[in-house]
Amino acid sequence: MPPEQDSPLPSYAVGRETVEAVEGLVTLWFSAVADVNPRLSPRQVRALRAVRRRPELNVTALAGHLRIGLPTASRLCDRLEAAGLLRRCVQPDNRREVRLETTAQGDRFLAELTRLLSVRLTAAFEGVAVHQRVGLEGVLRALDHAPLDSE
Repeated sequence: MPPEQDSPLPSYAVGRETVEAVEGLVTLWFSAVADVNPRLSPRQVRALRAVRRRPELNVTALAGHLRIGLPTASRLCDRLEAAGLLRRCVQPDNRREVRLETTAQGDRFLAELTRLLSVRLTAAFEGVAVHQRVGLEGVLRALDHAPLDSE
């Protein structure tokens, strides 16, 4: 290992290097999102994925999960509901509780998006050693649980 790589990079340099490294992954993700109908914004896709993963979510919890305001989350759900991808379900035991769930069309949308991403990532990682790919997967999973606060 060259001497300049023995010591850790300053945190700002790590961030800069990481930005450059992930640009290709972000490009793949955006291109897959653009190729699935209906066309959704990245925030809408994140919301739909969150609702599918966590069926206990209501609009307030979704807003907290996405770190957006409640009115923004409500409008986001309105648009997803109008597209037939999401529905609000009043709970029979507590009529004031409205949970969110993906529709069959929403599930198909997410399945197609996942399929496209998998195909593109498989092609992109074709020449990458297995241990490097596994290491990257571990880092990305760890980042999924990292706080989003900046500065």
